[in-house]
Amino acid sequence: MSKNGMVHIYLMGKQYEVPEELTIMTAMEYAGYELVRGVGCRNGFCGACATIYRIKGDQELKTCLACQTKVEEDMYIATLPFFPLVKKVYDIEEVTPSQQIMMQLYPEIYSCVGCNACTKACPQGINVMQYIAYAQRGEFEKCAEESFDCVMCGICSSRCPAGISHPQVALLARRINGKYIAPESAELKERVQEIQNGTFEDLISSLMNKPVDEVKKLYNQRDIEK
Repeated sequence: MSKNGMVHIYLMGKQYEVPEELTIMTAMEYAGYELVRGVGCRNGFCGACATIYRIKGDQELKTCLACQTKVEEDMYIATLPFFPLVKKVYDIEEVTPSQQIMMQLYPEIYSCVGCNACTKACPQGINVMQYIAYAQRGEFEKCAEESFDCVMCGICSSRCPAGISHPQVALLARRINGKYIAPESAELKERVQEIQNGTFEDLISSLMNKPVDEVKKLYNQRDIEK
């Protein structure tokens, strides 16, 4: 039970009293921590604030993103500044959209034991085990779609007994899908060529010289395609 809108939490083993409406991230700042890593967008999009915690009396170790999760009474918290994922080096121009590329670069996906710990740990609610199954079969379009909301926080991999680097597998699938499978966008190709030709250099220079408040106003009043 919270008292006077305050709760007790433990950050890296030390107790603090913080307002109950705060997220883990803002509670750390309230407690005096200066966040210089493990913090980025603050809105659940960058995956930088992977966190593990346990509630006193509960044996289950839980995972979350610190920017999305509110503090609770007797919450024991430890942050994960990063998780060391295995990232294979490849040239997207040379890979082929076949099952063999996964076997070559990320053979550990075939060691998946189907425990579903990855899916249970995902703070985005992604069916991680399902997209790994798609990757195993070389179904890159389905893997790309299933993993689209991944923010690459690495929490899934931290819970995997097979040592799979799920976010990197998903990223490869999305790159293969974008490069070889998805229909080419003529509009995108045209816009990239315009950028390379310097068409927007004057416009960009003008924006860079405007006051921040004016840029925000232009952004908020922009035409949005329906």
